Amino acid sequence: MPIIIGVARERAPGEHRTAMVPELSKKFRALGAKVVLENHVGLDSHFMDAGFEEAAFSQDLPGVYSQAQLILRVTPPSPEEIAALPEGSVLIGLLKPFEDKARLAALNAKKITAFALELLPRISRAQSMDALSSQGACAGYQCGLIAAARCTKFFPMLTTAAGTIRPARVLVIGAGVAGLQAIATCKRLGAMVEAYDVRSAAREQIESLGSKFVDTGVSADGSGGYARDLTPEEKAQQTEKLAKAVALSDVVITTAAIPGKKAPIIITTDMIGRMKYGAIIVDMAAESGGNCALTQPGEHVIANDVNIHGPLNLPSRMPTHASELYAKNLYNFLSPWIKDGELNFDWSDDVVAGTLLCKDGVTVHSVVKQVMGEA
Repeated sequence: MPIIIGVARERAPGEHRTAMVPELSKKFRALGAKVVLENHVGLDSHFMDAGFEEAAFSQDLPGVYSQAQLILRVTPPSPEEIAALPEGSVLIGLLKPFEDKARLAALNAKKITAFALELLPRISRAQSMDALSSQGACAGYQCGLIAAARCTKFFPMLTTAAGTIRPARVLVIGAGVAGLQAIATCKRLGAMVEAYDVRSAAREQIESLGSKFVDTGVSADGSGGYARDLTPEEKAQQTEKLAKAVALSDVVITTAAIPGKKAPIIITTDMIGRMKYGAIIVDMAAESGGNCALTQPGEHVIANDVNIHGPLNLPSRMPTHASELYAKNLYNFLSPWIKDGELNFDWSDDVVAGTLLCKDGVTVHSVVKQVMGEA
């Protein structure tokens, strides 16, 4: 019996992405799967229903979910959406596994087999499935554009009849996928870019983009490609060295985040007080509290004549390409396990086991269990 894949419209406020695009719907059908979509599932991402050839459509979310054994989403389901999930079905998405104990309990109550793409192991084989990286690239690009649009200076150097305009100085803090994309975007726009990351491996990546590395003398390489928490002594050294670079910058973009934890405060109130009047901070970590002490998530605040932006859900600002990338991540995760239309996971596989959040009414991911107090 072919697996039926269900995708409904995303209902989270401000969410414009979709988990299915026409190209990937066709690829899933080539594997023998059936695809059921809610009417206008891709409308906010500018994918028309007519583009989903041979897919079935339903008028509402319950109509989609009632037919499906495999549900694909971008955002975590609401309580009402969880109630519509068929008992024992498979759910895959960016489920924010560390944020909501009640949501996890509700998924377990319905014996949902849930895969949270945030938990995907950071190994070479999983790179094509890495939704955090694909969406982080979108977020970093948007940060660069926001900074350029809000900055009161030209990003590039200009030579005009009236004289020469010096380029804006940009400092990017955090050189993961999002930070590197922010660096590349600001460089393409002509800015003079410096960048910093506590991971020693990031220096080569930063310099490969033509950006100058800010060396604070602190290295904090952690597991899984992420940075570890800094000691108080390391934080003090980092703050002292970074303060000088921040004070010279016209724009500061912060992208430092640790999965499952509050974002570290890197830009202190004192550092803001020493910044140029009219300078810009774009805090990409606003959703997890922010890297700037004065960031208000989703707001634009002004302190000491410094403009601090805390944008949320940046990938949703470019939903067409963000959706295409995300749908490809989902396809790459699932395609090895769909043969002749049937879905059969190898539960011992590193990628499958590492991404599995809950199954058969039990939370199985060890880190999530520990954070949620279920260990």
